[in-house]
Amino acid sequence: MRNLDENTITEAVLARHAHAGDERLKTIVTSLVQHLHAFAREVNLTESEWEQGIRFLTDVGHITDDKRQEFILLSDTLGLSMLVTAMANRKPPGCTEATVFGPFFVEGAPAYQNGDDVSNGARGEPCFVSGTVKGADGEAVANARIEVWQADADGFYDVQHAGDDTHRARGVLHSLADGRYHFRSIVAEPYPIPHDGPVGRMLAALGRHPWRPAHLHFMIMAPGYERLVTHVFREGDQYLDSDAVFGVRSSLVAQWQRHEAGTAPDGTSMTMPFSTLEFDFVLNPSA
Repeated sequence: MRNLDENTITEAVLARHAHAGDERLKTIVTSLVQHLHAFAREVNLTESEWEQGIRFLTDVGHITDDKRQEFILLSDTLGLSMLVTAMANRKPPGCTEATVFGPFFVEGAPAYQNGDDVSNGARGEPCFVSGTVKGADGEAVANARIEVWQADADGFYDVQHAGDDTHRARGVLHSLADGRYHFRSIVAEPYPIPHDGPVGRMLAALGRHPWRPAHLHFMIMAPGYERLVTHVFREGDQYLDSDAVFGVRSSLVAQWQRHEAGTAPDGTSMTMPFSTLEFDFVLNPSA
């Protein structure tokens, strides 16, 4: 087809997809083309602005590697990750809400027993975490796989420390027969998402900060239940209402109780202050 103009090109592009073998792919790409073209028309996109956009996405790709996923950061900061998460994780009342996965999950985290210290030397004040994993009807969920990860006191995940492949503040354990779990880690602290790259420059240009409120990541899986990917956020954090990735839910905010030196919940004699966190998870039965 020749002599297309700004009024006819959209339909011409869509016509090229008429024989797509995958109907779902055809639906997605059709909508994508329609919205992209409508966006360009709405803002009267210039060639210079289009070129800047291409350079931005190229920079996002160049900085992405096996330890830094800039595209996830971009999706997170545009609210797209949380939108997709919310649509994909509609749950009945009472079930623990899901939130963004984040870019710092890694496969192969070390296995721990209940009561172990998953911090493995990560910097931070000691924190003893406990709770239960239940089903929507209140039944205990035994042997649920609980994967946990968090940043250290300096605001860095273990994978962000160059030249050190040791897993810290990250691990896998399983709920006990009564659904309870407990482990030792460190107190969660707020931290900025990586903002020394193109996503950080975008946030600065938009007058936005890169900070996330203090939180602990959880991924919980058990047969017969939907997978839960969520955070537990620290009550009182100054960034709860301005999370850079829009992930906060009121039901996921909990109190970290601080204690002076003394006997910890597991009987350990602590010579320094420590905190405790208790949080119960309610899983949604799988279809």
